[in-house]
Amino acid sequence: MMSVLPGLIRPEIADLEAYTPIVPLEVLADRLGLPVAQIVKLDANENPYGPAPAALAALQATTTYHIYPDPEQTALRMALADYTGRSPEEILCGAGADELIDLVLRLIISPGDAIIDCPPTFGMYRFDAGICGGRVISIPRRADFSLDLPAIARAAAQGAKAIFLTSPNNPTGNPLPRSELLQILELPLLVVVDEAYIEFAEPEHAPVGASDLLDRYPNLAILRTFSKWAGLAGLRVGYGLFPRWLSEQLWKIKQPYNVSVAAQAAAVASLAVADELRARVQAIVAERERLFQHLNTFPFLTPFPSVANFILCRVEGRDARELKLALERRGVLVRHYQTPLLNGYIRISVGTPAQTDALIAMLAEVTR
Repeated sequence: MMSVLPGLIRPEIADLEAYTPIVPLEVLADRLGLPVAQIVKLDANENPYGPAPAALAALQATTTYHIYPDPEQTALRMALADYTGRSPEEILCGAGADELIDLVLRLIISPGDAIIDCPPTFGMYRFDAGICGGRVISIPRRADFSLDLPAIARAAAQGAKAIFLTSPNNPTGNPLPRSELLQILELPLLVVVDEAYIEFAEPEHAPVGASDLLDRYPNLAILRTFSKWAGLAGLRVGYGLFPRWLSEQLWKIKQPYNVSVAAQAAAVASLAVADELRARVQAIVAERERLFQHLNTFPFLTPFPSVANFILCRVEGRDARELKLALERRGVLVRHYQTPLLNGYIRISVGTPAQTDALIAMLAEVTR
């Protein structure tokens, strides 16, 4: 077999550390020798209730799967305009918010340009910046996972072009205070606020998040997704609220048919029953509080308050990875990270009451 031709691969890609995704459920069930139905999956912040019945019905009723999807996402963007109160011209949809992160960075980052990253946070910002050949200025969060605002200001002064902020933050679950966001928006940066979990922080109505600031700050962009609140993670559909100067350029570089016929149909149907989905969100929020109380009873766990659909826990007096594996062998999946800042932590997604009960029972079992 011929080896790779010298100089063919971009050096920043050759040196890039691959992103580590969650192992598929069926693969892990087979590895553990357990039926899929017995697995309690609390490792990827998915919605345990799945899509709305209306979304499933829309998938079944759609008859144009042999036709390319609408490249302008017209019906979906109109429905999102009603949902968000923003103009359709400010809305661009993607194959999950992940694609929009990639599009924004490909638009603004040339090799050597820098972004600001505030770990621990979502790993795709750093990953996609690396694909573009960009530099990452890492500004670690404080011990309580709040932002280090003076350090962010210094990094902005060094010429960083953008900062990505998740609100609520993943994996820590804490919100982004409005006062801090306003300070950051005054910096000479594109400020991208990733609101993948905003519905769980504002469960009773269509979320506002930072969207009311879009008219005041032309350097603000907001990302959202249907993966969490609407239970459509497997269909990959997200959207961004962008200032028009930015959306006009993003339309130039997006793939023409990036959001599938199925994803668009299910997302439009989900927005039509948003009240029903919000009731599910409220159920998850209530279960989050019950889960937090249960986790607090284990002396080896320190759970952190969360306004998302997961809870981060510091593991005390034992190895966090070993705890994760012990639960996994019993069919309960939680997330453990290999990064230095999170090596002693696990993240637990909020499931159904029955899934919470199974988790608590297994945590009790592994400590006997």
